[in-house]
Amino acid sequence: MVELTLLAAAFISEIIGTAVGFGSSTIFLPLALFFVDFKTALVLVAFFHLSGNIGRITFFRKFIDFKIALSFGVPSIILSMAGAYLATQLSPSVFRIILGAFLIIFSIMSLSKHNIKLPSKGPSILIGGALSGFLAGLVGTGGVLRGAFLTAVNLAKNRYVATAAAVAMMTDLARIPVYVSSGFLAREFHYYIPMLFLVAVAGSYIGKKIVSAIPQKIFRKVVLVAIFLVSVKFVLDGLGG
Repeated sequence: MVELTLLAAAFISEIIGTAVGFGSSTIFLPLALFFVDFKTALVLVAFFHLSGNIGRITFFRKFIDFKIALSFGVPSIILSMAGAYLATQLSPSVFRIILGAFLIIFSIMSLSKHNIKLPSKGPSILIGGALSGFLAGLVGTGGVLRGAFLTAVNLAKNRYVATAAAVAMMTDLARIPVYVSSGFLAREFHYYIPMLFLVAVAGSYIGKKIVSAIPQKIFRKVVLVAIFLVSVKFVLDGLGG
């Protein structure tokens, strides 16, 4: 029963994550914590997130902006390994609060008349990649920050989803070995990995259908509202942790 509930939660998380474009881990990680401890959840969700990004890249591959993906991805890879290492040493609560507060301000300003836009090259992309990669490694949910920066670049919806997935996959490939080598995943949970892969690919396919049906202006607002709601939860989780 626990196994089926966990897989169902993963499936729903992938559909929503693909539809809003900032990653299923933001939704799935809090749900996974109802069933397993934080370290196990962190590595299982990372494998699931990687699987979902493989699915998204398969379905959206022609829309990837490789220039932004590389500019964003390289610092994300480096800092994700640093964050993953710190996850073995530190409590993530304070980082959740800081991340949540920043993104609450960002989403409110973006939804108001103060529409935030960033250039598609230069320091803002490097900083966004570094911060999102670090937080992905540390707390397993850097996709919201990645989504915030890529939304500010104002990519078209399909390019946004595809480019975010490419960056996220690179980040996942960097942080997963650190988790595994640190003993985060016990042997009894290994069999979850292939099942999570199938669930992630199926969920990303359905999410693609939803993205195709949403107009660009509405899509941006959906992403920003989702960022706001998750950011509030980050702050509450941090204060409670």
